[in-house]
Amino acid sequence: MSDWLSFLSSQSTLIGLGTVAAATAYYVASRPTPFQSLVDLDNQSIELPGPERARISKFCPGGKLVATLYDDVKTQYDVFCRGRRISGDSPCLGWRPDAQSDFEWITYNEANERATNLGSGLVSKFNCTTDSKTFIGIYAQNKPEWVITEMAVLSYRMVLVPLYDTLGPDASGYIINQAEISTVVCDAAKVPLLFDVTKRCPQLKVIVKIGDVTEEEKTRASELDLTIISMTDLEAEGAANRHDHVPPLPSDLSTICYTSGTTGDPKGVMLTHANFIADTAGAFMQLQPDNELNKDDVHLSYLPLAHAFERIIQCGLFCGGARIGFFQGDIKLLMNDLQTLKPTVFPSVPRLLNRVYDKVIAGVSKSFVKKTLFQMAIRSKENDIKRGIIRNDSIWDKIVFKKVQATLGGRIRLVLSGSAPLSSKVMSFLRCSLGCHVLEGYGQTESTAGSTLTLLGSSDVGQVGPPLACNKIKLVDVPELDYFAQNGQGEVCFWGHNVFKGYYKNPEKTKEALDEDGWLHSGDIGEWHSNGSLRIIDRKKHIFKLAQGEYLAPEKIEQAYNLSPLVAQTFIYGESLQAYIVAVIVPDEEVFTSFAAEKGWKGTFAEICASEEAKKAVLDDIVLLGKKNGLKGFEQAKAVYLHPRPFSIEDNLITPSMKVKRPVMKQFFKAEIAAMYAAVGNA
Repeated sequence: MSDWLSFLSSQSTLIGLGTVAAATAYYVASRPTPFQSLVDLDNQSIELPGPERARISKFCPGGKLVATLYDDVKTQYDVFCRGRRISGDSPCLGWRPDAQSDFEWITYNEANERATNLGSGLVSKFNCTTDSKTFIGIYAQNKPEWVITEMAVLSYRMVLVPLYDTLGPDASGYIINQAEISTVVCDAAKVPLLFDVTKRCPQLKVIVKIGDVTEEEKTRASELDLTIISMTDLEAEGAANRHDHVPPLPSDLSTICYTSGTTGDPKGVMLTHANFIADTAGAFMQLQPDNELNKDDVHLSYLPLAHAFERIIQCGLFCGGARIGFFQGDIKLLMNDLQTLKPTVFPSVPRLLNRVYDKVIAGVSKSFVKKTLFQMAIRSKENDIKRGIIRNDSIWDKIVFKKVQATLGGRIRLVLSGSAPLSSKVMSFLRCSLGCHVLEGYGQTESTAGSTLTLLGSSDVGQVGPPLACNKIKLVDVPELDYFAQNGQGEVCFWGHNVFKGYYKNPEKTKEALDEDGWLHSGDIGEWHSNGSLRIIDRKKHIFKLAQGEYLAPEKIEQAYNLSPLVAQTFIYGESLQAYIVAVIVPDEEVFTSFAAEKGWKGTFAEICASEEAKKAVLDDIVLLGKKNGLKGFEQAKAVYLHPRPFSIEDNLITPSMKVKRPVMKQFFKAEIAAMYAAVGNA
């Protein structure tokens, strides 16, 4: 990540009045035009009459929720067809053979041909029925074949069921059994795992391998009473036995997207074609005609396609006829992929964006000159943004932010953040440094990924925008946490065309999530801002009570502590027998190592983490940050344990969507938690 900081190395002589004068002269000469929003940014949503105090988007025509954007696009199959009409012989799906190569592409027409052949092969060779009761599994990393499989499945009215790359054999076997999946398309690396789960999954009969099938794999498959075939061979089978497409209905299931959850077995979220189309339409309306996704857009796909967020992004891109390139599969090579592809749209998650911010700030802080120049640039760009001016051609972009923009390819016009809260500081930094629209969405898999989205041109931070035009939102009282809807606070609930149909074969969990009136209860605590946008302020779930009776939401505290450049990850723990909380902190190794060197601390990273002086330094830093972010005294940690290894999916400490598995964490750090409480009690 040190490449993020190289842009600062040659700028030390530009401080002073000369820089300010040049910036002012350039600004006056270029005369930027403020962005004009179609919605009053001081009045972003409409409160409906009635006791529920529900709100809807100002983009809702006639006050009615939207279900579609185009008359001829009512299913995901229609989305692919529209993209093909727009960009038939233009690039659709791209990949890189290696880090030294450019992207290679197939066109929309070629992708459609391959999908038709694959779907025909499934029907002709394996007798897959063309109805919404046939479930096809996909167990692969993001790549063109993933999308081709999805296109094939949806073109013949089947249902796609992704298996997470990180769920592991137990969860994967559970999904295959519950969904009664007989056919799975998979990467070469997943073939051995599928062989292993076959003993527990007798209905699994066919493995379609992305790549050539080896003789050893044929032998092993035969021993397990399985058929294994390469995707290439199955496509050839389909080409020789073509079947007409069987388009799905809007009400048909499109996918069962299993969420890992923090406890128990995965839950299968049932999403229909109508869900995807409504959510895409709601987002498109907020992007406005001049900014919606189109045939000139380019996207690098690296966020897992097994999750709803990346799927809904691609739905919008295909609808506009855009091109999608796929990363090489190694997140360490992501910057190289970005600089090669030069995308125009960059969906991301706070975990990555926070690290960008942390590295830049850490580098800037090492030099008074760099820090001063950087702060001047940020202040100037913030003033622009408050006036509605979104630009990447100011003098500050040329002398300070140019290489930051170039690191992402130099053509980004839209950044979308989702899956977790993005801090105000990081949001402001991205808007200034990238000089483009940076939007934050909020929702969950059960609402087809998105339910709100910040408005184009908004300079507000700390908010997630108004409701999308496809759903309405209300807040429900949570008296145990002192949140009441009459005060504009409460549990966030969604109702609309993007709300899922329930959890597959799990009526109990469905009843917990969906009430009798069809409202989806999120478990998040929201607050309506005076401008009609939503702010997420707390979490109803995962709250705990301290000995003195105070309730705490650990996510809120963790979010505050994670703002520290010294901190990479945080786990907050408390219990009703104790009057205070403790924290397990994973330091940011690069920043923390530099910090330790400045302090003169000796030893390995693990040895420094174990030292009392390091613990005290981190505790002082996070408590100070907590105060700045409004944490009350009882919400502040009294002790920390510095863990030298990141919380990982492999250790079963976090979910694939990076949520903390609190019961597992509690057990994993049982000894360290006990030691922290003992140390504070004896102090």
